[in-house]
Amino acid sequence: MSAQNLLARVSQVVGVVLCGLVLVFGSYVFGAYIAGRSNSPIGPGGPFHLEDQNGKPVSDQDMKGRPFVVFFGYTHCPDICPTTLFEISEVMKSLGRDADRTGALFITVDPERDTPATLKDYLSNFDAHVRGLTGAPAAVDTALKAYRVYAKKIPLKDGDYTMDHTAVVYLMDKHGQFVALFDLKRTPEVAAAEMRRFL
Repeated sequence: MSAQNLLARVSQVVGVVLCGLVLVFGSYVFGAYIAGRSNSPIGPGGPFHLEDQNGKPVSDQDMKGRPFVVFFGYTHCPDICPTTLFEISEVMKSLGRDADRTGALFITVDPERDTPATLKDYLSNFDAHVRGLTGAPAAVDTALKAYRVYAKKIPLKDGDYTMDHTAVVYLMDKHGQFVALFDLKRTPEVAAAEMRRFL
């Protein structure tokens, strides 16, 4: 590997690490902001019209009648997104049969690359109850605004790009209303018990 290629590779790795740090810090600040507003009648969430990994249309109305969690991310995410989806999958498994009475949405912040087929392949690594949603950029932007999610494309030196985005998990009740930020830093059984409270 030439010195120039090595330098480019190091720069890319440093860029990804810095983006990760921004995500963690941004999530902490955003979490504190939302937590401070959790008693507000108007919280994150609202109308959206997207499609899942099977090409089936999905709207906020389709989620009514069951509590569900929502996480925004993208399939090219190096660490935070797959880790979070794994943790959500563990909660779904801990729910047992009750998982069929709840929901878990993974909404992309990168519709340019995350087609339904891409999401389907990616989500095959996680629990089957996790639904991936994508759509036209304008439709995804509507969902981002509804959930107050920050997302920005970060160009890399090799012509590729990464995404800087809010990395929190929202717990919504069966009416589609925001309940709280969903804490995954506890046992899956405890997290599952919280979801069962809203069945």
